[in-house]
Amino acid sequence: MGKCLVCGRESNTISSSLSICGDCLRSLGEVPEFSRAKRARFRDSLGLPIKPPRVGEGVFRQCNICVNECQLREGEVGFCGLWSNVGGSMRFRLGLDKALGLWYLDPHPTNCVAGPVCPANTGRGYPKYTKTPGVEVGYYNLAVFFGGCSLDCLFCQNYEHKELASESVKGRGRRIFSLKELVETALSPEVTCVCYFGGDPGPHSPHAIAASREILKNSGDQVKRVCWETNGLQNPAIMREMARLSLESGGIVKIDWKAWSPAIYEALTGVNGVKAVERLKHNVRLVSELRSLREEPPLLVVSTLLVPGYVDLREVENIATYLASVDPGIPYILLAFHPTHLMRDLPTTSYDHAIKALKIARDSGLREVYIGNEWLLSKSYTV
Repeated sequence: MGKCLVCGRESNTISSSLSICGDCLRSLGEVPEFSRAKRARFRDSLGLPIKPPRVGEGVFRQCNICVNECQLREGEVGFCGLWSNVGGSMRFRLGLDKALGLWYLDPHPTNCVAGPVCPANTGRGYPKYTKTPGVEVGYYNLAVFFGGCSLDCLFCQNYEHKELASESVKGRGRRIFSLKELVETALSPEVTCVCYFGGDPGPHSPHAIAASREILKNSGDQVKRVCWETNGLQNPAIMREMARLSLESGGIVKIDWKAWSPAIYEALTGVNGVKAVERLKHNVRLVSELRSLREEPPLLVVSTLLVPGYVDLREVENIATYLASVDPGIPYILLAFHPTHLMRDLPTTSYDHAIKALKIARDSGLREVYIGNEWLLSKSYTV
């Protein structure tokens, strides 16, 4: 049972990692210092910057890979732990021919965020973009897990990626693979899609884009979908190229929109919520504008994790209303929450929360709304 230090309310949907409820975060419009402490201690223990670096004066270089736009003095590393200022230039710590993370072959059908509309799971886009009119049984997704991320979510389901980034900062790296190795594996006839996730593919976007170009260049008439699971905070020029590769190959850009209210977004992720939400609006619209060039499968899918007490019905309604204003045909996936990392004291998403969020998203004008991870739903609270 957590307690909000602002209003005094106690509830099982208030996390001790923040000690403030979602309503008070929205009301304040900013994140109190006491709500930043747990994340700061965790990142400090890994040798990662506590927040996106801001220099403001003196000699520094600015990274433009993502919305954080970290300002780094010589030798300093960015919030993701992967880009640094070396000799006055922004450099990827491992070089652009190697990536931090791992890859594996995942047989179809996979537990993909975009599962309800994924060509491999549904046959959408057949015959041009999928091998079969139904599930692609006997074929594989090349799942590429990147270490490092432009966010630091308190509820991160794959928080081990931060340890990989920390190893990079400290001069170690037990999980490193070459782009050549990745491309060779992707060109196997049994592989029909390549999905970049993590962490987040954002910090590795130069690697992933280069590898994807090479894969598509050498794939001939094989089905090779390029897909992304990302927080959507990349530089718009990078996002456009990611979307182009997915458009050409029959893949999907899956953007995870954490929250609508800037204070809630910042409390949950550790980065500037105002800038993040504005970048999300821009990049969602950017990718959606390409949708008209390919009817099936959907180019853009947006997901939101229903974090109890924080990503509530108001957050969902605002995100869904914006999406519907851009394109009512954007598929929207509402994901059930599982307590982990620094938010282990929250319950899983309740049936009541999920069903009401589903209805609100549909009432907002979206034609395709789905609930993901249904097996996690509980009866632990009502909204």
